[in-house]
Amino acid sequence: MSLPEKIESFIKNLPDAEGARRFYQQFAEKFPAEERKLAKNEGLLSDVLTLAAFSPLLAMTILQNPGYISWLNRQRISSKVRGKDEILESLARFALTNTNVETNILLARFRRRELLRIYLRDIRNLGAIAEITEEISNLADAILEYALRYARQELDNRYGSPLETDKKTRIKQARFCIVALGKLGSNELNYASDIDLLFLYSNDGTTSGQGTRCAITNREYFVKLAEFVTKIVGGQTGEGAAYRVDLRLRPHGRVGALAISFDEAVNYYKKSAQSWERQVLIRSRSSAGAAEVFQKFFEQVESSVFWTDETVENALSNVRLSKEKINLEKTSVKNFNVKLGTGGIREIEFIAQALQLAFAGKDKWLRAAHTLISLSRLADRKLLSEAELTELFEAYEFLRRLEHRLQMENGLQTQLLPNDADKRFLIARRMNCADLDEFEKALELHTKNVNLIFSRVFQEGEFEQSQSRRNTENTPAVFYQNLPSAQSGLNTIFSSLEKSDAEIDVSDKTLETLKLLSETSPHFAEMIASNPNLIRNLPTSKDELNEQNYREIFLSAVGRESNYKNELAVLRKIWSRFLLEIVVFDIFEKIPRQKAKRLQTNLAEASIETALFITRRELERRFSVEVDEFPFAVLGLGKLGGGGMDYGSDLDLILIYDDEKSVLVKDSSHTEFYSRAVEIFVTVLSSLTRDGHLYRVDLRLRPDGKNGATSTSKTAFLNYLETRAAIWEWLAYVKLRGVAGCLKLAKETEFAARKIIHQNAQQLKIQDLEFKTLREEIWRIRERLETEKAGGRRGKEIDIKFGAGGMLDVYFAVRFLQLRANVPDDAETRTTDFMLKKLFESEFLEKEPFENFSNGYAFLSELDHNLRLTVGRSSQLPLANQTALQTIVKRMKLESIKDLLEQLTFHRLNIRAAFEAILKS
Repeated sequence: MSLPEKIESFIKNLPDAEGARRFYQQFAEKFPAEERKLAKNEGLLSDVLTLAAFSPLLAMTILQNPGYISWLNRQRISSKVRGKDEILESLARFALTNTNVETNILLARFRRRELLRIYLRDIRNLGAIAEITEEISNLADAILEYALRYARQELDNRYGSPLETDKKTRIKQARFCIVALGKLGSNELNYASDIDLLFLYSNDGTTSGQGTRCAITNREYFVKLAEFVTKIVGGQTGEGAAYRVDLRLRPHGRVGALAISFDEAVNYYKKSAQSWERQVLIRSRSSAGAAEVFQKFFEQVESSVFWTDETVENALSNVRLSKEKINLEKTSVKNFNVKLGTGGIREIEFIAQALQLAFAGKDKWLRAAHTLISLSRLADRKLLSEAELTELFEAYEFLRRLEHRLQMENGLQTQLLPNDADKRFLIARRMNCADLDEFEKALELHTKNVNLIFSRVFQEGEFEQSQSRRNTENTPAVFYQNLPSAQSGLNTIFSSLEKSDAEIDVSDKTLETLKLLSETSPHFAEMIASNPNLIRNLPTSKDELNEQNYREIFLSAVGRESNYKNELAVLRKIWSRFLLEIVVFDIFEKIPRQKAKRLQTNLAEASIETALFITRRELERRFSVEVDEFPFAVLGLGKLGGGGMDYGSDLDLILIYDDEKSVLVKDSSHTEFYSRAVEIFVTVLSSLTRDGHLYRVDLRLRPDGKNGATSTSKTAFLNYLETRAAIWEWLAYVKLRGVAGCLKLAKETEFAARKIIHQNAQQLKIQDLEFKTLREEIWRIRERLETEKAGGRRGKEIDIKFGAGGMLDVYFAVRFLQLRANVPDDAETRTTDFMLKKLFESEFLEKEPFENFSNGYAFLSELDHNLRLTVGRSSQLPLANQTALQTIVKRMKLESIKDLLEQLTFHRLNIRAAFEAILKS
């Protein structure tokens, strides 16, 4: 079919006009409605057709995913380089809308979508080549970080967390880092690069055994983790892999372990590594995981990479040998290789690396991973002339863009320039050359310049005179500083304070606070170490808690910001300040456990309300509409629903909208609009930015679980409860409570849901007077959780939540009694201990089980609270961590660790006896 004149006007001057025309015809035939929308947006239309003309790969991507066009329309106007954190936030949102997709496919799809945005900037010359490769590298970092977090969670669930013992014999979690090498290591990744990786872990030890399987050694754990990450990121599917992962540069190459400990790695690179292996570390950095592990590692091996007594002759000879090996390997290839050919990209890289090896041993300022930064500094030291620097920069820009055009043809890892005249002409047009002759002259000029400089540099003895002429008087001594070793407690805080720009006076009273915080709660001390500015607002022992309106303060501060990024930043900063305030007053024992939990519940509700405010604003920005009315409600379950939030608690949420209200965005359904709102909302609360994160958001208890929509209408939700909810879901929904958003909608939904759940239970009672079905279902769920969550730790660690006689016994028994006796939660107080008293006073619970539950639950709650405060989010008693146990004993006013264990056993036995008596009677 012939295309409209307007479409032809966009196509006729494109490099591959026929390819763009064919793409548009296919798009119009398959998606006529989308085509009509696209035709109305000339800017977007031009961009889409340009992508199709420059990359058949991306043209196919759009045809397979037409929805990407509307996404691209929102993204294309931005010209900034997106960092790892921002891309990671986008990936989290993408994952929320693709919950049924396998993780490796998810990552491959996300990468392909992001390439639409990045390559468009590349084609339009909206960023320098260094910016383009940096963003491609940031994308890889984000994908690796996501894969690592996913894999780590899976393995922790199986084997528990990997643990190590520090120099003071304290047990702590072992850390893991994915080290990027090669192009990714220098932030110069191209579109189809392999990613060269090294997996490094902090120390040997064993896992906690807290998962569903027995404990294993750290080596086994981290090798499995490396395998899992490699499979997720590099596993081939019908849609390809996110990346090809190359692990051959690790110590001992193919025969070496996939993951290596810190000590082994340091020993290898100091004593056994060949010169080319040390050269590889010039371009290395932390890509994902614990960056401090890599920093400490590089501190130890840096002197082996950059030798102070290295001779110019030897350094150049080693790099020259590497280049000669490459020349031998490519002798049979007739096509010009943009990377490995004479005057190609590799010669530019080797110029920089050879001179670094020769001179950076005595001049730390020359130790830069990025090729262009390294060349600039070498020129500053007169090791390259200004003319040579200009020629190398221009050649690098030309050759890297040429490499990109070759690779984005079909997404293949190729650097070979085709010999076919028509294909070569198409490449010339994509390089913005008027004709093939102009392209050939430019290619010849740049490769000739590079090879001349390469030949001069590698001419023996050439640099002896240059070395003597170097002027090091103006070397910035502070430019390259050795990163400090990882420390703990106060040392970590003050080390971070010294490195920060913050001017903070630490008084004696503040020092007292920091000391007690470091001793009692190392993980909260780490929070301060990562953001020393938090010291400014820390309470001291003389201060008293002044309760504040968190919601009002959050909304006021966020309301003054003008963009989404700043809104998230200011929310996290103020939230961290308030959370630490609660922690410090708790540590000073100026507030009881109940008050600390109430304050945290208030803080969570204020955070949710503020997240909705930011969501509403961001919807207005994205859709260019005014959201005067936002009929969206947040209901809490679990600890939030019961009003008992504690340190590290998740937010278990149900998200409801009013489907009787119209959607403000044209041509968007309720489901589409609110799914986008949920993406933003969850990101605000849970995304990890440089300012930290707030909460883990758990939506798994929504109707139909992971297969259900992330938000649902009030009508659909209540219908689900009435007709399809499983019995075990009743137990969760008993604690449903409206916490934020449209409170009228929230409270109406909460009241109606509670009524339905109790009616369902009473209907079941008519059919089954003894509640046999409910009892059996509770037993089944309870035994499954005990087996899966605590079974693997039997005889080793004590799980106070999932283990026999743990907190879940109390939760399940209380909710069973509520449903059997038809005793709904009180409108004001939802706590478990309050409901226990209510059931006892109403004579639905006899005295002995009441006392067993009440006393046992009070003990376990106090223990759980102190566990969260001292060691973090864990239901497992850290028997190996005597320091933490002594702290807990002291705070609980017990006599000894033995006393703690004896009382714990006593209460667990009583709780389990009461639980069995109720569920089996």
